[in-house]
Amino acid sequence: MATWVVTGGIGFIGAHLCRALLARGDRVRVLDDFSDAPYPADFKRQNAADLRQVHGDAFDVVEGCVTDRTFAERVVAGATGVLHLAGLAGVRPSFADPGRYAKVNVEGTAAILDAAQRAGHEIFLLASSSSVYGNATPLPANEEAPAIVPESPYAASKRAAELVASAMLRKTPGMRCPAVRFFTVYGPRQRPEMAISSFLRNILAAKSITVFGDGSMKRDFTHVDDIVRGVIAAVERSPKGLRVYNLGSGAPVTLTNLVASMGRAADTTPIVEHAPVPLGDVDATFADIARARTELGWEPRVKLDDGLRTVVQWLRSERTLG
Repeated sequence: MATWVVTGGIGFIGAHLCRALLARGDRVRVLDDFSDAPYPADFKRQNAADLRQVHGDAFDVVEGCVTDRTFAERVVAGATGVLHLAGLAGVRPSFADPGRYAKVNVEGTAAILDAAQRAGHEIFLLASSSSVYGNATPLPANEEAPAIVPESPYAASKRAAELVASAMLRKTPGMRCPAVRFFTVYGPRQRPEMAISSFLRNILAAKSITVFGDGSMKRDFTHVDDIVRGVIAAVERSPKGLRVYNLGSGAPVTLTNLVASMGRAADTTPIVEHAPVPLGDVDATFADIARARTELGWEPRVKLDDGLRTVVQWLRSERTLG
């Protein structure tokens, strides 16, 4: 029976990942600091309670911060490996506190990876982001693109975390370190300020939604169930060293088309207003997923309309994680 340390394991993606690991019989030890931003602490506590209720002693939560090296060493002791999802997310908030983003996302990655190396772990998965590509990368974005012109402090911190991990692996060349770049993840229990969850809340309440720009911006929306399958595939099949994988739908849609899809999922006509594009937002995200398909045997399964219906169902019923 494997025992996984999942940092940030009661956040949005983390909670879904923990559910999948527990469902297959693994044990999970979550490290989370219960900070209130960007993912609300109340959501985290509810996620933890739901998972504990279903899976009992196979699931444990340890409260603390990944930047605490001594604490990290205690948490990873005796585990099979570390799945490092903890970090500060959000392009726009990163401009307000870039130092905090650098500390948590870069220093935190270094501290927890160092602890995993000292513990002799063979696998350390790093959750990264499509934001590392910026506007300068040709689309569809390929993992071999330089990714050296970030559009936000958040993007810079995620790319820096990858580079730090790559350098640290020189000390443990036998360790496997898949770095999975997530492309605009959505699904039940998503952060409330994210576009899909906030839009659908307003649509269901017959309130207007605000679309940035003229609606032509494109995003590679990826359902959380596909992301979880991709993470597990990377854990099971990635080679030694740091290997980057894009996890996206491979089929970007415009915001205008997204709104139309949300209207179908909610069975209503959205009320749309427009506003200027915020600082740091990229024009488009579009994943080249050939590497993940070839090396991991992974490809997305959830179509956008179907995925949006899972969010609508969650918002209407507040279903718990099973």
